[in-house]
Amino acid sequence: MTYDEKSPVKSRSKSLLAVLAALGVLLWPLVVHAAGGGSDTGAFERALARGPFVALAASYAFGLATSLTPCVYPMIAITVSVFGAREAKSRLEGMLLSLTFVAGIVCLFTPMGVVSALTGRGFGSALGNGWVVAGIATVFLALSASLFGAFEIALPQSLNNRLSSVGGSGYRGALLLGLVCGLVAAPCVGPFLFGLLGWIATTRNVALGSSAMAFYGLGLGTLFFVVGAFAVSLPKAGAWMVGIKWVGGVALAYMALAYVRDALPKETVHKLAHSGVAYGMTAAAILAVGLVLAAVHIAAERRKSRFAHLSRPMKLASILPAVAGSLMLVTWWQIPGTNALSGDDTRAVGASEVKWESSEPRALARAASERKPLLVDFGASWCGACKELDEKTFPDPRVRAQGARFVALHVDATDDDDPEVARVRAKYGAKEGLPVVVLLGSDGKEAVRFTEFVPPDRLAAALATVQ
Repeated sequence: MTYDEKSPVKSRSKSLLAVLAALGVLLWPLVVHAAGGGSDTGAFERALARGPFVALAASYAFGLATSLTPCVYPMIAITVSVFGAREAKSRLEGMLLSLTFVAGIVCLFTPMGVVSALTGRGFGSALGNGWVVAGIATVFLALSASLFGAFEIALPQSLNNRLSSVGGSGYRGALLLGLVCGLVAAPCVGPFLFGLLGWIATTRNVALGSSAMAFYGLGLGTLFFVVGAFAVSLPKAGAWMVGIKWVGGVALAYMALAYVRDALPKETVHKLAHSGVAYGMTAAAILAVGLVLAAVHIAAERRKSRFAHLSRPMKLASILPAVAGSLMLVTWWQIPGTNALSGDDTRAVGASEVKWESSEPRALARAASERKPLLVDFGASWCGACKELDEKTFPDPRVRAQGARFVALHVDATDDDDPEVARVRAKYGAKEGLPVVVLLGSDGKEAVRFTEFVPPDRLAAALATVQ
């Protein structure tokens, strides 16, 4: 008997889909965690700083979300039939064919991560240029507009038809189809993909870039594998996919504005946004209006909807309040010094501020003459995790109290081409990635090193151990 719809595995489809849905629910907080706090435009970088698992889980979740879009989801069952997984003679053969297809997707996206990381080596310092920031914001707005239906990022129809028929059945066909899958589904894959590659470019980390894109490919291929390996019938495509595209469009538009916001001086941002509860409630109310309008838009897309004519106007009306509300709410939440829910003031004065030296030779001379340990902080204006350190960790009273025993040196690595910056980074082994915090004892030997965002309590404890 062939491995077809009569297979007993078919009866488990609902259970598998429930597991898949649960996986998405579990991964979503990781995406939020990757994007939470500090500068949103450094979200992927901070995800790595908080641990590779978080960064790669976020990449996988983005790929899984992409597979639920209208350009990808309807083609899953057709694609699986083309390379023969539905007609496989055994479950093992169906699994191997499906794995081969997913391997093709991974082989397509992984090199993109490598190239993005390599070409982005000068990207970080460029984020200090207003024209560059404006250009990036424009690209993200264009990608957002494509998800809202203004235009499509698509290959010519003739090439698309040719790619759709690549390979045929069998392992060779499965691999080739996987390689072209992302290209065929470009209208929906493109915006998510370019957004992720933009984040990877700011990290300038080849290992992260390749791994992140591999996990993105695995996320995109998960549903293909489930359908091909277990003969699962997916729920019918419907209005819910319109919601996926709407959320993606709002997220990309938010990122465009976040790049502009994060390029502004902190003082300017704090004048535009307030830490008060009233401002946060206003932002939440504006966002709620956008969500309600979007819900009407999505409901209008359902089959035989009585108010189908409201779909387009509700979609257009929902975009501005959703994007503005998101920007206001997240900015309010990120304003340093006030936790709106607890009312705690993290800037409470318990010790004097850390006094930073900007000259490495002068800092070394002071440390030697005063017989003090040395704290070296490498940061940059484009580094989201570095901003978190400046706003949350270094102002903390516990860090201030312990930091008073140190000579503190801040190295501004915004300009990668500055020979003095390059010399100091090479001397302290801080060539790749930011932030980097190095603690040296009074004997000049390295005692502790951090290459990630460090919470105040953890840094204070580390400072206390260095003499």
